[in-house]
Amino acid sequence: MGTYLLGVDIGTSGCKATVIDTNGRFIADGYTEYPSYHPHFGWVEQKSTDWLNAMILSLKRAAEKGKFSTKDIIGLAVDASAHNTVLLDRNGAVIRDTIMWQDQRAYQEAAFLKERYLDLIKSTTFSSPSATWSLPQLMWVRDNEPEVYSKIERIMFIDDYVRYQLTGAISTTHIQAQGSLMFDNRKMVWSEDLVKLTGLPMTVLPEIRKTTDISGYVTAKAAALTGLKEGIPVVMGASDTSLESYSVGGLKPGDCVLKMATAGGINVFRNIGAPFLDTFIYSHVVDGVWYYGRGTVSAAQALRWYRDTFCQKELAEEIAGGQNTYQLLDKEAEGVPPGADGLFFHPYMSGERAPYWDPKLRASFTGFSSMHRRGHFNRALLEGVTFSLRQCFEGMEEFGRIDQISFVGGGSKSPLWRSILADVFDRKIVKYKRDDSSLGAAMLTGVALGVFGSHQEAVEKTAVIDSITEPNPENVEKYSKLFPLYVEIHDDLEKTYHKYEDA
Repeated sequence: MGTYLLGVDIGTSGCKATVIDTNGRFIADGYTEYPSYHPHFGWVEQKSTDWLNAMILSLKRAAEKGKFSTKDIIGLAVDASAHNTVLLDRNGAVIRDTIMWQDQRAYQEAAFLKERYLDLIKSTTFSSPSATWSLPQLMWVRDNEPEVYSKIERIMFIDDYVRYQLTGAISTTHIQAQGSLMFDNRKMVWSEDLVKLTGLPMTVLPEIRKTTDISGYVTAKAAALTGLKEGIPVVMGASDTSLESYSVGGLKPGDCVLKMATAGGINVFRNIGAPFLDTFIYSHVVDGVWYYGRGTVSAAQALRWYRDTFCQKELAEEIAGGQNTYQLLDKEAEGVPPGADGLFFHPYMSGERAPYWDPKLRASFTGFSSMHRRGHFNRALLEGVTFSLRQCFEGMEEFGRIDQISFVGGGSKSPLWRSILADVFDRKIVKYKRDDSSLGAAMLTGVALGVFGSHQEAVEKTAVIDSITEPNPENVEKYSKLFPLYVEIHDDLEKTYHKYEDA
């Protein structure tokens, strides 16, 4: 018997539930995938009914693995990716599928905002408009789905909605609010000037709470659905990016965390909040600390698409008890030299964010010939995503030299991807034994409930280094020559991709 802390990550690809004890010891986790839907090119949506169901199943799987009772969980926190608005009517019912952060449909609205309101937006939010933000997405709904827009009574974000289902309480954190492009980072309140651009009243927006506040308590109905004990506290939590970094000790200025999950992102921490060119800027869980991030839309998502599209036989064998398909692809790629014998991959499967902020880009394999085998394509995909993240990293060392990068996300499980990352970046890569945002959410729950005396204590008791990967000088030199070619291929194809809409 024991008492446990639960963290729930409502991720872009699925839900992960992680349970630790009150000493910070890992007990078990569970994971459940759910789909995204792509009704048109550049569109990405999810169904709100999938999230709580996936949480319930993930928690059940964790309890079975860890052989503990869910009734012994004393509190939990929920996190999710930013930018994703859930629209509710006056009865609290969801009125359309959620437009996800990868979605590019609102590019015209983003261009309008950039042309007319750039100075206001940058000075208020520290960020520049692009299709990924909630503000242009809401404008798109207003202009294209008036029947939906007219019913909007409440707006919240994915983790807010799951907490709402657990507690009946409606609120959000300042970190999630920052992902809307409607939040004033100087005053730390909703911006009336920016909300006005949607045409919606301020009353549709949730109350802002701190990440360690208690949002509410598990209701009898939610307890019956989840197996949790009625009345336990639900902590506000934060964005997935913030809590991923938190889980591996990303607490202070100068720390750097690279995420290789559905998307890829690189975050550098500072104690100053101020605009920086083409960069996401968010408050961290730790008071007074900010993280500056850039990212590529499709990272592990590209690898998952590749697996699901071209490895059906291997995936069926894995489901039947065979070898993990990702490990098989890595093994094939390990037999291919760095640079994949001239084969390049550009991961623009849903357009691209940093460094181009271009929704019209398309993904591509270029340079292949009859000599190339599947292992070449496997390796080129890993290298292409890594090259894209290196582009995001350029300029970030204006804050100071970075010698070490903490690597988190599903991609960090691959020894090959870790070595490619070390060689392309020419930096030491540190992998932690466990490194996901659901763990960070469980740690934050402990701080919020007073189980851990501080954020630092939570990290010291929970975060454990698993491996350190040093760059290979020979490979570093090879990739330093290939990287400019990677950039040049984008430059050459960019105009062609922009003609696709007219074709």
